[in-house]
Amino acid sequence: MTRIISALLLALAASFAHAAEPAPLKIADNAPDRHIVVPGDTLWGISAKFLSEPWRWPEIWRMNQDQIKNPHRIYPGDVIVLDRDANGKPLLRVAGSNKLQPKIYSEAVEQTIPSIPPNVIEPFLSEPLIVEDITVNNGARIVAMQEERVFLGPGDTAFVTGASDRPQQETWQVFRPAKPLRDPETKEVLGHEAFYLGTAKQQQPGEPGVFTIATAKQEIGRGDRLLPANRPQLINYAPHRPEQEVEGRVASVYGGVGTAGRNSVITLNRGSRDGLEVGHVLALHRNRADTFRDDMTERTTTVELPQQRYGLVFVFRTFERVAYALVLNSAGAVNINDVLRKP
Repeated sequence: MTRIISALLLALAASFAHAAEPAPLKIADNAPDRHIVVPGDTLWGISAKFLSEPWRWPEIWRMNQDQIKNPHRIYPGDVIVLDRDANGKPLLRVAGSNKLQPKIYSEAVEQTIPSIPPNVIEPFLSEPLIVEDITVNNGARIVAMQEERVFLGPGDTAFVTGASDRPQQETWQVFRPAKPLRDPETKEVLGHEAFYLGTAKQQQPGEPGVFTIATAKQEIGRGDRLLPANRPQLINYAPHRPEQEVEGRVASVYGGVGTAGRNSVITLNRGSRDGLEVGHVLALHRNRADTFRDDMTERTTTVELPQQRYGLVFVFRTFERVAYALVLNSAGAVNINDVLRKP
């Protein structure tokens, strides 16, 4: 998997040479001359110390040149130095390891530095998030449970109807009947967001078939649905801006809460059919109105305020009509209906 991702990163970086000439890289205010990598660092976070636009880290790392061909091969203890090439353009390079690190510390750390916080998005990569309504209503479902069970957990038996057309499908994912996800602009239903519960193994096909619960995030019960488990989508972590113009809205904050912040997952009302793809970076713009009361006319007036950019998100999974993105930074809360554009 690591080799495949690295190959994709290099292929993407090479494409920069054929793209339109981007704006010059801008060094961040008070950027240091060097940075010693520590556990918990990410390529995005390291680049944010040097760049005012950290999502452009594939450029400052010169991934398609000889400075650092694969920035994923950076480890805690490495010393990252801000340098410039013969044309005066900024670049980052590894100057070596910090020899002052305690030996026991350096031997314990074997993990390379990831692009973005992987633990935040990993749960979303293989779980079904957006499902068709017909699947929710007519798909496989639990109709009975083993005796003396009100809810099911790992190792318990479930009896499932609607799965007999896939007798060779061993692993299934279990979820609650999905709620409609609506476009904040048009109110149109974009899809149905499933609430993931766990996985089940088919032991015996039939109507009903016999299943064993393999994993459970929450209690599983009668009426819960099953979908065939597919291989997780291969994620290309290299950030890049969309080639086309994008205008989308925040459709929801995952988990049902009203606002989001840094490292929260949000749903966008744009998807693959609109040109969004994994790795796209979008800018958040505040979209709000305010009201004031005119003392002379005694009327209340609503005023649309100018939109202001306040953060960045990273698209990590796409469906046809919606996409999921990680909030990488924001100056304030992320609200439903806020605007997303090409940075």
